[in-house]
Amino acid sequence: MENTGKKVWNALKGPLKIAVTCALIYFVFQKIDFRDVKALFLSSDPLFIFLAFTSFFLSQIVSSWRLLGFLKAIDINLSFWYNFRLYLLGMFYNIYGGIGGDGYKIYILRKRFQQPTKRIIFALLLDRISGLWAVALISVILIILIPRINVPSGMTLTAFAAGTALYYFILQKFFRDYNQNFVKSHLKAAAVQSLQIVSVICILLSQDFTGKFSPYLFSFLVSSIAAIVPIGAFGFGTREYVMTHASGVFEMDQALAVFLTLAFSILSTIVSLSGVIFVYRSAEFEPPPSEEDAQNFEKEADKTIEGPFPSR
Repeated sequence: MENTGKKVWNALKGPLKIAVTCALIYFVFQKIDFRDVKALFLSSDPLFIFLAFTSFFLSQIVSSWRLLGFLKAIDINLSFWYNFRLYLLGMFYNIYGGIGGDGYKIYILRKRFQQPTKRIIFALLLDRISGLWAVALISVILIILIPRINVPSGMTLTAFAAGTALYYFILQKFFRDYNQNFVKSHLKAAAVQSLQIVSVICILLSQDFTGKFSPYLFSFLVSSIAAIVPIGAFGFGTREYVMTHASGVFEMDQALAVFLTLAFSILSTIVSLSGVIFVYRSAEFEPPPSEEDAQNFEKEADKTIEGPFPSR
C-alpha cells in the first residue's frame, strides 16, 4: 500500500508543480499587464543579457567548486572538472524529474566512493546552507542601503554577527569533519551570490535602468529564498509572485520586477539544460535510477559499512 502511495505521488508530483506554477503566473499577470513584460523582453539589450548569462554560468562553476570542498572533507576526492560535469548533470535532472539532481549525485557518489549515504547528504545540505549564509550577508548589506527598511544598521550587523557565530559553533560541534575550511568555503559562497547579483544587475542594465538597484536586488534575494520551497516547476512562478508583492512595498516598477525574475529563471534553465550533453555524450555517467531503485540501493549499500561514520 505504501509503495502504491509513493508511485501515485511520484506520478502526480510533476503535474502538480506545473499546475502551481501556472496558478502563480496567472495571479502575477492579474496584477500587471503581460504586454508590458513582453515589451521589456523585446527591448532588452542582447549584450547585457549575454553578460548576465555569463555571470550566472560563472556562479555555477564557483558553486560546484564550493561543493567539491565539502565532498573532499569526507574523502570524496573528485577532480574539479568531473565534479563540475556531475554538477551540471544534477542541474539537468532537477528539471528532468525522477530522483532529482541531488538524488542523482548522492547515487553516483555513493556507488563510486562507498561512503555512507548520510555523510554525502550532509555534504550537500551544508553546501546549500553556506549559500543561505551568503544570501544573508548580502541581504544585510542591502538592508543598510534601503532607507525604507527602518532597521538600525548596528542592530542588523549585530544580529548577523551573532547568527554567524552560532552557525559556526553548530558546525564545529556537530559537523567538524565538514568545517575544516570554514572561511574558504564561505568566501566561495559569497562569490557565488555576488556573481548572481551581478547577473541581476546586468538584466536591469539591459533595460537602460538608472534607478536604485538595492530594492530590486534585495527583493530578488527574498524571492530566491522563497523559491527554495519546491512548489513550482523549473523555478518559475514563485519568484515572480514574491517580486510582484515586493514591488508594492519598495515602489518598484512591477513589470520590470517580474521581467527581472523571469529573465533570470530562463537563463538558469538554459544553463541547467546544458547538462543534457553529459547524458548522451559521456560514458562516465549512467542513466538515473528510479526513486525506488535508488533508495533500495542506498539501503543495501549502507549495510556493507560497519561502525560509526569515519572521522578525521
